[in-house]
Amino acid sequence: MPQEDDWDRDLLLDPAWEKQQRKTFTAWCNSHLRKAGTQIENIEEDFRDGLKLMLLLEVISGERLAKPERGKMRVHKISNVNKALDFIASKGVKLVSIGAEEIVDGNAKMTLGMIWTIILRFAIQDISVEGTLCVFVLNIYHGSPILDFFKDDPMTNLNTAFDVAEKYLDIPKMLDAEDIISTLRPDEKAVMTYVSCYYHAFSGKQKLLEWIRRTIPWLENRMPENTMQAMQQKLEDFRDYRRLHKPPKVQEKCQLEINFNTLQTKLRLSNRPAFMPSEGKMVSDINNAWGNLEGAEKGYEEWLLNEIRRLERLDHLAEKFRQKAAIHEAWTEGKEDMLQKRDYETASLSEIKALLKKHEAFESDLAAHQDRVEQIAAIAQELNELDYYDSPSVNARCQRICDQWDALGALTQKRSEALQRTEKLLETIDQLYLEFAKRAAPFNNWMEGAMEDLQDTFIVHTIEEIQGLSTAHEQFKATLPEADKERQAILGIHNEIAKIVQTYHVNMAGTNPYTTINPQEINAKWDKVRQLVPQRDQALIEEHARQQNNERLRRQFANQANVIGPWIQTKMEEIGRISIEMHGTLEDQLTHLRQYEKSIVNYKPKIDQLEGDHQLIQEALIFDNKHTNYTMEHIRVGWEQLLTTIARTINEIENQILTRDAKGISQEQLNEFRASFNHFDRRSGIMDAEDFKTCLISVGYNLGENEFSRIMSIVDPNRMGIVTFQAFIDFMSRETADTDTADQVMASFKVLAGDKNYILADELRRELPPDQAEYCMARMAPYTGPDAVPGALDYMSFSTALYGESDL
Repeated sequence: MPQEDDWDRDLLLDPAWEKQQRKTFTAWCNSHLRKAGTQIENIEEDFRDGLKLMLLLEVISGERLAKPERGKMRVHKISNVNKALDFIASKGVKLVSIGAEEIVDGNAKMTLGMIWTIILRFAIQDISVEGTLCVFVLNIYHGSPILDFFKDDPMTNLNTAFDVAEKYLDIPKMLDAEDIISTLRPDEKAVMTYVSCYYHAFSGKQKLLEWIRRTIPWLENRMPENTMQAMQQKLEDFRDYRRLHKPPKVQEKCQLEINFNTLQTKLRLSNRPAFMPSEGKMVSDINNAWGNLEGAEKGYEEWLLNEIRRLERLDHLAEKFRQKAAIHEAWTEGKEDMLQKRDYETASLSEIKALLKKHEAFESDLAAHQDRVEQIAAIAQELNELDYYDSPSVNARCQRICDQWDALGALTQKRSEALQRTEKLLETIDQLYLEFAKRAAPFNNWMEGAMEDLQDTFIVHTIEEIQGLSTAHEQFKATLPEADKERQAILGIHNEIAKIVQTYHVNMAGTNPYTTINPQEINAKWDKVRQLVPQRDQALIEEHARQQNNERLRRQFANQANVIGPWIQTKMEEIGRISIEMHGTLEDQLTHLRQYEKSIVNYKPKIDQLEGDHQLIQEALIFDNKHTNYTMEHIRVGWEQLLTTIARTINEIENQILTRDAKGISQEQLNEFRASFNHFDRRSGIMDAEDFKTCLISVGYNLGENEFSRIMSIVDPNRMGIVTFQAFIDFMSRETADTDTADQVMASFKVLAGDKNYILADELRRELPPDQAEYCMARMAPYTGPDAVPGALDYMSFSTALYGESDL
C-alpha cells in the first residue's frame, strides 16, 4: 500500500501521474464539497485561501474547525491553511515538507500531496484496517454487478462500470478507461482513491448504521453544561449536525435504499441471486435505527432549549448578582476603615457634632443599602435553588457580603456609641470649661484688683484716713477665707475636667476656649495676694504711727494757734475801737495805744514758739489741720497787721495832734471829722474813691466829675484809689478854714427841700444815696417851726451844728 510520504517521489517519476491525480483528487474533493453546496475548479488555486480546504475537512470528518479568517490578506490565508494543517496533524497524520506558504502560493505538487494525505487518512485508512484493497477488489469482482476489469473488451467493461457507478452509486467518474488501459502503469493513488469510493459506496449501509449508533448516545447525553457558552456550543453543534452532518446522511439513507432496490432489480434481470445483507444490516434495520435517531434528536432539542432557557435565567441572575455585589462592594470599600477611625478622640466639641451629623448621614445611607444586601442574598438563594454551577463561589461571595454587612452594622453602632459618648464627655467638659471661665474671670479680676490695691501707694494726711484704710484692709482680709473657697471651687472644676480626661481617656485637642486663665495663673496670683497682705499690714501700721505723730503735732500747733489767733483779732478790734470811739483827748488815745503796743511786743515769744511747731508740721508734710482754722500764714499776716495797725494808729493820732495844733481845729471838729470818716469807712481806716465821694456829698459838697477829680488828686496824689484818715483830715481842715461851709450845706439842703424850712425823710432818700440819707436822718432833729408837718426834719440846725455854729 502507498505511504503518506510516497506522493512526492511518485510525482517526480512520471508527470503523467500528476494529471491523473489532479483529475481524480478534484473529483474526490467535489464529491464531498457538493454536500456543503460548493465545489472547486482548480485544485491548486481554489484551496489557496484555506476556506474550502477547512470546509472539506469539516464535511469528511464531521467536526467543526476553528473559526476561519475572512480577510483577503496573505496573513489571513496562511492562518486558515495552518488551521487545516493543524487539524490534519491532530488526527495523527504526519505532514512531511508541506507548509502553509506553499499551499497559499498555489504549489501544485504540495497541494496534491496534501489532498492525498487527507484521502489516505479519511478514505483509505479504514479500508486498510478491514483488509487490503486487493481483497476488496476481488469481492467486487465476485459480488457486484460491475464486470472484471481484466476480461474481454476491458475498455468497454471499464466505461460500463464507471457509468453504472456514477449513475447508481453516486460515484463521480474520477478516471477514464483510457487513463487505465493506455497507461502502462496507472497512478496507484488515483486508482486507490477511485476504488475507495466503491468501497465506501458498498459499505455505506454499515457506516450509516454505525453513524446512527454513534450519534444517538450523543443526542441522549443530557448532561448539562455549566455555562451558557458551553450550552450554546452544544446548540451550535446540534445545528451543525442538522445543517451539515444529518443532510448528507439523509441523502445517504435515501441513496442506499435506491441503490439497494436498483441492485436487486439488476440482479433479478441478470438472473443472479438477490443480495441479502447480513443480519442487522437490512433496510428495515436502517429505518428502525433512523426512527430512534429522530426520537433522540427531538428530545435532545427540547432539552437543549429548556437548558438554555434555564442557563439564561441563571446567567441573568448571576450577572445581576455580580452587578449588585460589585456595586455594594464598591460602596463598602473603605467603610470599615472609616468606621474604625478614632478621629473623635482628638476632635473638639464642634468637630464631634460635625462628625455625628456625618455619621447620621452614613447611617441613613447604610439603611438604604439594606435592601440591596437582601436582594443579593435573595438572588444567591435563587441561584442555589436553580442549581447554578458556580453556587459555591456565589455563596462564598454572598456570605462575605453578609458578614461584612454585619460587621459594618456592628462598627456603625460602635462608632455611633463612641461619638455620642465623646460628645457627652466633651459637652460635660465644655460646660465645666464655661463654668471655670465664668468664675475664673471675676475671681482673676478680683485678685488683680486686690494686688493693685495692696500694692497701691497711699497718701494720707489724717489719722482718720489711715484708720479708714486700716478698716478697709481688715474688711478685705475678712473676705480672704471666702475668696479661698472660691479659688478651691474653681480649681475643683479644673480637677474635675482632668479626672474626666484621665478616666475616659479623652485626648483634649486644645485648651479652654472660653478663657486664657489657667489654674497655675490663679494659684500664682493667689500666692502673690497672700504675700502682699502682711506687707500691706506693716505699711498701714507704720503709716498709722506716722499719722498719730502728725495728729499730735496738729493738736500742739492748734492749741497755740487757737489762742494766738483770737488774741491778735481781739487786739486788732481794740485798736480799732480806740481810734473810732474817740474817748478822751487825742493825748489820752495816744497813751492808751502805746500801752497796747508794749503788750503786743511782749507777746512775740509765743509767736516764735508757734513758728517752731509749724516748722515741725512742715517737716512732717502736714498740709491741713482740722483742729484749727488758723494757719501759720494767717497768724503771720495777723501779727504783721497788728504791728502795722498799732504803729499806723499811733502815727495817725500823732498826726492828728499835729494837724489840730497847726490848723487850730477844735477837738469837737476833729471828732466830727472822725465820725464822718468812720461812717463811710468800710476798710478799717481807708475809704475808697466812691465812699469818699459819698462822704463829701453828705457834708454838703455839690460835686461834678471835674471837681471830684481835682479833690482826689489832692487826697490821693499817688493815684491808689484810696483816702486815708490823715488825708481826709488834712482836706477837711483846709476846706473848713477857707469856706463858709455851713451856709453852703444849708443852701444845698434848701434846694433839696424845695425851698421849705424843713426836709422830709422821703426827700432825703430820693435825693441822696441811701447811706448819706440814713446819716442825715440820724443826725437831724425834728423841725418845730409853725409850718411843721409830721416827719419834718430841721436841716438848718444840722448844717450849723456840723461846723460848730450850734450846740446841736
